[in-house]
Amino acid sequence: MNYADVLKEARTCMGTYCKACNICNGVACRNQIPGPGSKGVGDTAIRNYQKWQEIRVNMDTLCENKPVDTSLELFGKTFKYPFFAGPVGALNLHYSDKYDDVTYNNLLVDSCAKAGIAAFTGDGTNPKIMEAAAAAIKGADGLAVPTIKPWNLDIIREKMELVKAAGAFAVAMDVDAAGLPFLKNMTPPAGGKSVEELKAIADMAGVPFIVKGIMTPKAALKAKEAGAAAIVVSNHGGRVLDQCPATAEVLEDIVEAVGGCMKIIVDGGIRSGVDVFKALAMGADGVIIARPFVTAVYGGGAEGVQCYVDKIGAELEDTMAMCGAYSLKEITREMIWKARL
Repeated sequence: MNYADVLKEARTCMGTYCKACNICNGVACRNQIPGPGSKGVGDTAIRNYQKWQEIRVNMDTLCENKPVDTSLELFGKTFKYPFFAGPVGALNLHYSDKYDDVTYNNLLVDSCAKAGIAAFTGDGTNPKIMEAAAAAIKGADGLAVPTIKPWNLDIIREKMELVKAAGAFAVAMDVDAAGLPFLKNMTPPAGGKSVEELKAIADMAGVPFIVKGIMTPKAALKAKEAGAAAIVVSNHGGRVLDQCPATAEVLEDIVEAVGGCMKIIVDGGIRSGVDVFKALAMGADGVIIARPFVTAVYGGGAEGVQCYVDKIGAELEDTMAMCGAYSLKEITREMIWKARL
């Protein structure tokens, strides 16, 4: 199976909203929720993709010809590549009933671990979703990152106990999910978190705590103050607030504010190994790719996931070799080009 086969099969079973496009750029599904689209006019998801394309890579083959090492060490674990599968929820609402959150997380966690990377698992109002994710993570020797929604502290405490029992090597909270309607309507209320609340959650975790949904240096410094071990520069794929800047536009300012103090991961519109390279050159330690992994699962199951990981990994390795970087540490800012304003 190759990636073209994965896309072809996915188009038969993705549901009515996702088109399993050759390039997942947010255009065909804009302004479609339910579905994989974005809030409002849908321009944020489109902008996420476009801004990575405006950055170019600087080729330099006047270098020693030697093997390329794409491996990443994160929180004591070594991964084959510096990219991860992102958390996705409400699969049977936004896509089709071929998978639900439980069956999707089960397949994704196991497949990613076997492919040498890690999956971030989703969360939802049904407690069984996190219970099943925790069981899948335990079965993968803890090589996945459960991502907890910003519920109230009592619910978070319950979910953290599941995380600890699973032996996950890290845990995340997608604070940017505060914009989702079902969280706003919770009783007791759920959503945004103060620095003090976030610190309490980080203390509960007992493992490295990752805060997803950082879009400004100020927010990054708040996450640092709260004790986060890592942040994810993310606007939730454009799904929670229209008219946001792209993650590629804010990444370097955030790196300048907290780089070296905590791990920095970025998501949003990253669709190739070349895009992964660009993010690392701008100072990110790793990236998350979400929606294309849904297509990979629907289009090929475990084989589809392996096919997609191999595709992105090969593109990254080739870009590194053609730009003169033979390990992730050798990727530098001078290896990319951005138009002067």
